[in-house]
Amino acid sequence: MHDRSVEERVRDFTEVDAGCTLDEAKVESERCIQCKKPLCIKGCPVNIDIPAFIREIAAGDIRKAAVIIKEQNMLPAICGRVCPQEVQCEGQCILGRKAKPIAIGMLERFVADWERQHGMVLPQKKPATGRRVAVVGAGPAGLTASAELARMGHNVTLFESLHAAGGVLMYGIPAFRLPKEIVKAEVDAVLSLGVDLRLNHLVGRSVPIQELLNFDAVFLGTGAGLPYFMGLPGENLPGVYSANEFLTRVNLMHADRFPVFDTPVKRGSRVVVAGGGNVAMDAARVARRLGAKVTLVYRRREEDLPARIAEIARAKEEGVEFICCANPVRILGDQVMTGVECVRMEMCAMDASGRPEPAHKEGSEFVIDADIFIAAIGQGPNPLLIGEIPGLKRSKRGNVIVDNDFRTSQRKIYAGGDVATGAATVILAMGAAKSAAQAIDRMFRQE
Repeated sequence: MHDRSVEERVRDFTEVDAGCTLDEAKVESERCIQCKKPLCIKGCPVNIDIPAFIREIAAGDIRKAAVIIKEQNMLPAICGRVCPQEVQCEGQCILGRKAKPIAIGMLERFVADWERQHGMVLPQKKPATGRRVAVVGAGPAGLTASAELARMGHNVTLFESLHAAGGVLMYGIPAFRLPKEIVKAEVDAVLSLGVDLRLNHLVGRSVPIQELLNFDAVFLGTGAGLPYFMGLPGENLPGVYSANEFLTRVNLMHADRFPVFDTPVKRGSRVVVAGGGNVAMDAARVARRLGAKVTLVYRRREEDLPARIAEIARAKEEGVEFICCANPVRILGDQVMTGVECVRMEMCAMDASGRPEPAHKEGSEFVIDADIFIAAIGQGPNPLLIGEIPGLKRSKRGNVIVDNDFRTSQRKIYAGGDVATGAATVILAMGAAKSAAQAIDRMFRQE
């Protein structure tokens, strides 16, 4: 795909990727060798028949390609943009062993965008079963579970605490990576299956737990909305944000357009972001677009950065400064934040993830002048709802414990996505939600 120029894109929130043309998509699809045992399907958490939809692109039948994708995935335009294809479907492509793998994500995005422009066709639904299922959280997991259950003929009520559906797709991922009109279009497609969406409904508060338990089954897809902080001295100073709050204010609540919208965000002249994942890259690139000089501090080596390679490269192109093998230890300032004290890190023995475990290097302290600090070091499940459900077992980290069918300790309550696994990718949450929906359907048929 073609990226917009750095000079142009760093001044706005318009999508960076320009996509591909029909001719380019056909040329790329013709590279597929149509393996008899396609490993790419195994690499896809939602099991799209990848060779089949690519074959239809090569034949020029984009409509049929869209139908094939939507048999397994109702959010293809989203997945084509934000899935880490390089370690999933494309990572399994046999062509990648000696050359470039097929650009599966680019082709999925092309098909989804083409269908949206030429009229979307919904998959068929099975006859109504009369079963009522409550889905809590309208993020990737909740939307996927809702779509699957509705297609199975069940009556689905989708509860969302915020004023817009989409979850992290709306409040977390910036518009320059995932335009909000794309999210809205795919949410509308899910709702067209008959899903009853109830916005501004906070289960456990405005929706009593007992009302939830009156449904025949419940799926919890509430994600990981509780940000982690580093416990640094000075974290209570003005100008210290979690990445969750910073991105939510800008992405969903339009704080970048304050005072046109009444949600403010402090526009720092010098911003420090702590972390190395995709969320850290998103926060850093948003801060750049708000006019700041941005430094990203990561405690391991550059080659250990967990963010997607493309997002790291784009952040660098857009002027984000990277300081690796360093870690913040103190937020400086009295009433007003003035900087971030950091220390250099030495790489020691490998940890359980196979990366070197960093340790502070004595006498290596240095200061970065800053008026904004953004912690992007991960997040966990929000205990507000799951702590209210009696008998719901959770791990030490607060995640809901599920079995192989994504069933919780409560017989008719299922959970999937970040609320069960901790923060992970959009597509992994969707894969878990699909499996949970299938398990709920089996439970109904076995009763």
